[in-house]
Amino acid sequence: MTNTTWFTDTFPSDDDMLVAYFCAEFGLAAAIPIYAGGLGILAGDHLKAASDLGVPLVGIGLFYYDGYFQQRVDAAGQHEAYTERTGADVGADPVTDGAGSPLRISVELPTGPVSAVLWRLAVGSVTLLLLDANIPENTPADREITARLYGGDRVMRIRQELLLGIGGMRALAAAGITPTVFHINEGHSVFLQLERLRLLIDAGRSLEDALALIRRNSIFTTHTPVPAGNEVFSDDIAAEHLADAAASIGMSMHQLAALGKLSDEPGFGLTPLALRTTSRANGVSRLHGEVARTMWRGLWPHRDTAHVPIGSVTNGAHVQTWLEPGIATLVRDAGVDLARPAAARFERATEIPDAALWRAHRSNVARLVDLANARGAVAGAHPRLDPHALTIGFSRRFATYKRAGLLFRDPDRLARLLSAPDAPVQVILAGKAHPGDSDGKALIAMVAELATDPRMAGRVVFVPGYDMAIGAHILQGADVWLNTPRLPMEASGTSGMKAALNGALNLSILDGWWAEGYDPTIGWAIDDGSSAGDEAAQDTRDHASLLDLLEHEVVPRFYARGGDGVPLGWTTMMRRSIARVGAEFSATRMVGEYTERMYVPAHRQGTTN
Repeated sequence: MTNTTWFTDTFPSDDDMLVAYFCAEFGLAAAIPIYAGGLGILAGDHLKAASDLGVPLVGIGLFYYDGYFQQRVDAAGQHEAYTERTGADVGADPVTDGAGSPLRISVELPTGPVSAVLWRLAVGSVTLLLLDANIPENTPADREITARLYGGDRVMRIRQELLLGIGGMRALAAAGITPTVFHINEGHSVFLQLERLRLLIDAGRSLEDALALIRRNSIFTTHTPVPAGNEVFSDDIAAEHLADAAASIGMSMHQLAALGKLSDEPGFGLTPLALRTTSRANGVSRLHGEVARTMWRGLWPHRDTAHVPIGSVTNGAHVQTWLEPGIATLVRDAGVDLARPAAARFERATEIPDAALWRAHRSNVARLVDLANARGAVAGAHPRLDPHALTIGFSRRFATYKRAGLLFRDPDRLARLLSAPDAPVQVILAGKAHPGDSDGKALIAMVAELATDPRMAGRVVFVPGYDMAIGAHILQGADVWLNTPRLPMEASGTSGMKAALNGALNLSILDGWWAEGYDPTIGWAIDDGSSAGDEAAQDTRDHASLLDLLEHEVVPRFYARGGDGVPLGWTTMMRRSIARVGAEFSATRMVGEYTERMYVPAHRQGTTN
């Protein structure tokens, strides 16, 4: 924070650039529960890497005073509970005006104006502003707008997103912050573009000119091909909430609605609106970029798919957040400069001594086993995990496309694998299903029940209470990181990167980042995707491939020990995994790529009139 930075060294003439990074959730730490899963964790890592690199950036989000839920799991499955917090409870500072009073902004909704105060969190040199509607002047219903992340019905969701987008723009203005680049991280915040249009039109611009101007310095990142991740509102809800905004920019509701449609089908989509009001758009892995171009090519009917203007910036993980301290010491001792992430030289991690790496990792496995044995017993199971057994980790949102149940399709075959006397295997799982996702909750109930099945011999444990801290324990203590999404639904899958940074070997479907990161010297690929499209056939093939790999390649390599008890074939893969993923899949690389390819060009284009 006091030295020159990568950004100041690389772009000395762009010191007036400021990126406004809008997102519905931010995962900074377990104690700040305003995140649900991968999108939020990625956003938190983005802010941290921007600080590391000195990239001028301000984050904008909502302060959910109930946060995302706390999870309890028993034989019946998942149960949710909520704890109310203030910004001060999580270390945020109130944003005040010159007189020391809380700064307030207001957004018009169909029921009247809703006010919000602002909280500020410092993420290194980056500021994160969070809007909070839980204040006395709002009605009880309006105070609930910032109660729960992804909570409530569709009306509540669009009101949250109007506060995030329009309110976020007004918050920046009230705080005296003038961005030159606007990054819409997933479609939830796209209504910021309506506020930008209103401001330009109020200043005398025509609608056509205003649209051209906001596109020039606006960036949109789409994070998922899953329909639920691409918000669509009914025409009635959209008209009720957006008609006044449309009128303020000289549009009819019919004209605005057209910007939110891919085709003539009913519904107002946030992703089409974002793509139509930005000049730079990307998916979050190379494969996801291809999938997104196919999904949204209807917005450019005169272009073939290859020329649809959606690129890709592959996600990355913030190394300093996710690297376990013992492994970090070995990495530094090998010559990797973690204090200078832009020039860390991660290839030197291949020089970590095998025995030292094995000892450090077994210590992490032991810590994880202790946690899982204790937490699993609370969930009603009778875990008998062993710190010396091959440990498979699976920790993520329990969305159905992630197929948490794939490993368990043949319980008898799995039981034989787990209980082999000379080569035992154990599985530790954690994750949350959205409270409204009955299928995801059914998966959790199924896994929790299997954890009590005598055939599993106490070697399958579901760890309740999933959050960033538990996720870190699992990805730092797993020998194998299992990822089984339905191809091609996993846009990125950054948990696999974090596990790999700590020496876990990925065993994954060739989807998301693994489609470009896979190398047989650092992990295994499940199946070849040839049955994609036929879900039943895909499940059958992927399950068979997964069990065959475990039985014939993964387990034998793990238990092939030298005279000192160290599996040299395995630790060689661990060292290569740390080096490769640290070099190519860090958040530093990701934010640097955004800066070079998107932020600086958008800044320069937006400031020339």
